[in-house]
Amino acid sequence: MDQRLEGGESRFATYVESLSAALGHLDRARPMKDYCTGLLMPGERKSVEPMAAIMAPARVSAQHQSLLHLVGQAPWRDEAVLSRVRELVMPAMERSGPIEAWIVDDTGFAKKGVHSVGVARQYCGRLGKTDNCQIAVTLSLANHATSLPIAYRLYLPEDWAADEARRKKAHVPEDVIFKSKPEIALDQIRAALAAGVAPGVVLADAGYGVDGAFRSGVTANRLTYVMGVQSTLSVWPPGAEPLPPKPWSGRGRKPSQVRRDADHRPVSAKKLAMALAPEDWRTVAWREGSNETLSSRFAALRIRPASRDWQRSTPHPLEWLLIEWPEGEKEPTKYWLSTLPEATPIAVLVDTAKLRWRIERDYEELKSELGLGHFEGRGWRGFHHHATLCIAAYGFLI
Repeated sequence: MDQRLEGGESRFATYVESLSAALGHLDRARPMKDYCTGLLMPGERKSVEPMAAIMAPARVSAQHQSLLHLVGQAPWRDEAVLSRVRELVMPAMERSGPIEAWIVDDTGFAKKGVHSVGVARQYCGRLGKTDNCQIAVTLSLANHATSLPIAYRLYLPEDWAADEARRKKAHVPEDVIFKSKPEIALDQIRAALAAGVAPGVVLADAGYGVDGAFRSGVTANRLTYVMGVQSTLSVWPPGAEPLPPKPWSGRGRKPSQVRRDADHRPVSAKKLAMALAPEDWRTVAWREGSNETLSSRFAALRIRPASRDWQRSTPHPLEWLLIEWPEGEKEPTKYWLSTLPEATPIAVLVDTAKLRWRIERDYEELKSELGLGHFEGRGWRGFHHHATLCIAAYGFLI
């Protein structure tokens, strides 16, 4: 038995038994235990066939059918199982400290074929390029000691969502419509709030932070955030804001939108950063790395985002603009917007922004150790069931 289970068989059995109630039928409990055990056992591939051979070498065919039915066909709800995983694992997480962050991210799976649900040529972060892949959007809970994905949903590209033949073949549910990745993430955030999950600061990279509607949606749900943005982000420098609406001439509709003119315009985040004085930068350390303490140079400014503010009657609220410019680099390398309170020290801003690294660690272990990307089926249900069981197995390790 794998060392991650050795000595903990009784605890694992209790854990899986507690999860199995969310499956809907008692006869799914044994296949679930076998599937999760297979994910935790050593092996190069964590797909159904090799796991069946490891778990039941004397009856591989029957075990294969049992596991295949559980993951590919059985109509249990992924949300119910993930909710139960969260309930069981959160007490262990909170022994190391309260939940500090909700991390929004997505992860990609390279695919050679074109028939698996959601496969399309799109940017894959794992490959660092555009290629044939599937992408799943996730929401994770985190503190400084540990983290856990609590929501997981395939991004269905627009051409897939509109293709009835492919939808039918992959058994995509009728209520699944096209949504952008930020829209999927907002749905996951709203569901977590409705479930009473302990709130945290929402963290996301620039793929989400550049979406003003996503940032506004997080704020509308009364959550704070630290999100990556691009250097081209348009901002009003400290102390500046758009001009008030034009004076009313007494005719027509009274002007109500703020404005800018040729002499009063916002600047890019990069231009603002490059104009800062040397004393505006501070060296801040945020955590211990494998060989040394991680640190870099940062500046933090109170600014107003300027994106489409000419459509507003009031300026955007003040936010933090956090900028990282490592020693030796020709220009700043990273930018974040944050709605953390005005009194937040720069060390806390940096520490919170950098906490997003935990999701990369989760993905690495889920993929390399638990076979998150090894599912070989092509359907919607199997894609999500396999991921849910991987997360369930991962939760046991916390």
